[in-house]
Amino acid sequence: MDASNTPAVDSAPAYTLWQLVAYALRLGTLGFGGPVALVGFMHRDLVERRKWISETDYKEGLTLAQLMPGPLAAQLAIYLGYVHYGIAGATLVGVAFVLPSFLMVVALGAAYVAYGGLTWMQSVFYGVGACVIGIIAISAYKLTTKSIGRDKLLWAIYLVAAAIVVITEKELVWVILSAGVLTWLVKAPPKHWLPGGTSGMAALAAQLPTASTLAPAIDWPLLFRIFAFFGEAGAFVFGSGLAIVPFLYGGIVTQYHWLNDRQFVDAVAVAMITPGPVVITVGFIGYLVAGLPGATVAALATFLPCYLLTIIPAPYFRKHGKKLGLVAFIDGVTAAAIGTITGAVIVLGKRSIVDLPTTLLMLATIALIWKVKKLPEPAIVALAALAGLIIYPLLRT
Repeated sequence: MDASNTPAVDSAPAYTLWQLVAYALRLGTLGFGGPVALVGFMHRDLVERRKWISETDYKEGLTLAQLMPGPLAAQLAIYLGYVHYGIAGATLVGVAFVLPSFLMVVALGAAYVAYGGLTWMQSVFYGVGACVIGIIAISAYKLTTKSIGRDKLLWAIYLVAAAIVVITEKELVWVILSAGVLTWLVKAPPKHWLPGGTSGMAALAAQLPTASTLAPAIDWPLLFRIFAFFGEAGAFVFGSGLAIVPFLYGGIVTQYHWLNDRQFVDAVAVAMITPGPVVITVGFIGYLVAGLPGATVAALATFLPCYLLTIIPAPYFRKHGKKLGLVAFIDGVTAAAIGTITGAVIVLGKRSIVDLPTTLLMLATIALIWKVKKLPEPAIVALAALAGLIIYPLLRT
């Protein structure tokens, strides 16, 4: 890739901060489909349609979100808020993106506690789960065609990353990092852009952010066990969306016995049938454990590390993101990231597409999104939920 082809950063953004905050609020309120769909929506709306964010800035944000622990979509939204409006933009966009889904899961938590469970949830999730697979499949397809192109190296990285996710059912950060390093070495060897061979590599290493600069600058108070536990989940669990679920299960059900198995499964289902980041399930869990204060502390503890781990390295990405070597590194990481997203579609699909009705719901979702451009995704999700409420009880009679 030629550095001259890299778009320059706009000195005067074509949008106001409040326009971006309003968009984040809307996406957090109506954005179904989990992290894969949400990052696709941001690309479609902010890069392709509105042209508020450049392709380069989006790829840098996606790379940073993949490299850092925490929820993928929330980190990308925070970075995009940072692009033109700095820490204020990152903070306001991050809050606007997370707040709607947080309020929804708190309301569902109150209903769950008041009425002793959500018996209708399995029916809704039966329909919505199949619909969500269709949504994220379309998003993965668009990201793949847009970012990979005809580059054989990037295609190889993409396919290997997707295969690893399908086989291991995990998102492995070393795969993403290795893809970036490989692409950098192949497309922009250090001697081409930094003088001195080995010394050039040392110079690059000196520029890269160190672990100490990226560590969350916060000392979790031991007296607040919920805050400490969810803070650990947000700070040290790599992978987007459902990747945090095994960690949460080990602590909440097995270690602390805050919830039983049924309650925990219901909490995950709540996250899947509400818009916004899947990780917001921590708000529902926190509510069941300690009411509204527990929900607030759990959500704050989970999202604070991802906020810090986005804004701390963000200046580096903004300053050095146009260098040829880093551009090549980002290309490789992006290819691997999109490969992991595609692999995640397959992994999640195996859990949600379980019979003929769910297969038909997924295909219908893909057809509607593909053919009916003006039909909003929330309307499709609502139809799928209604279909689930009708079909699921009939299959179980």
